[in-house]
Amino acid sequence: MQEDSSAVDMADFSPVVELNVGGVFYTTALSTLTREQDSLLAHMFSGKTSPPPRDAKGKYFLDRDGVLFRYVLDFLRNQALVLPESFREKQRLRQEAAYFRLPAMAEAVEAYTDPAAPAKSSAPGYITVGYRGSFAFGRDGLADVKFRKLSRILVCGRVTLCRDVFGETLNESRDPDHGLTDRYTSRFFLKHSFIEQAFDMLQEQGFKLAGSCGSGTAGGAAAEQLKPGVDSEENRWNHYNEFVFVRD
Repeated sequence: MQEDSSAVDMADFSPVVELNVGGVFYTTALSTLTREQDSLLAHMFSGKTSPPPRDAKGKYFLDRDGVLFRYVLDFLRNQALVLPESFREKQRLRQEAAYFRLPAMAEAVEAYTDPAAPAKSSAPGYITVGYRGSFAFGRDGLADVKFRKLSRILVCGRVTLCRDVFGETLNESRDPDHGLTDRYTSRFFLKHSFIEQAFDMLQEQGFKLAGSCGSGTAGGAAAEQLKPGVDSEENRWNHYNEFVFVRD
């Protein structure tokens, strides 16, 4: 049997290896890359298989997620998984661990729970999320629709539930009854304008969508009394939506 002419001996690699992973540069020890003998990295950098190609600067190039690769290296160095608080890419990191053939890391990612995450409340209740939005138009009107515009995301419900779900993203500055927690309010709003982020936070706390409704405006152009700087075409596309979430 002929040997793979593209494979190299481990002695051909420098003790210090420079990597370009998806455009992110790393410098690490050869011993770190080859620590898990059955891993893809160990095969690449021990001569068992073809080494990765080099980029224009001579670094070994890996076409993977460069940001998540830091956790792969940390796991190889420490044989333990440590992730930052509120880490939200477990599925992607597990995929990287599977690609590099690191089953122990994949299992650690699956079992990982954020130690700083607050305990989830299980109290039942309803939360209503609403927003007024429009679409930003350019000079060419409908032919130049830019993006969805959300002016403010409103939150209504029992105060304790709203605080449990939205935490520091909840703005209570317009609520006049500070200090009373066992009450309801319709005057909270969020500090951001990403409706999908609000949905994610509700889903993480066990809430499910129970119902929704929406309305729009379509006033005549002659009757419109617009504020200075407001586009008339954009104003005709104003809409208001509400979503009711429940946790049993």
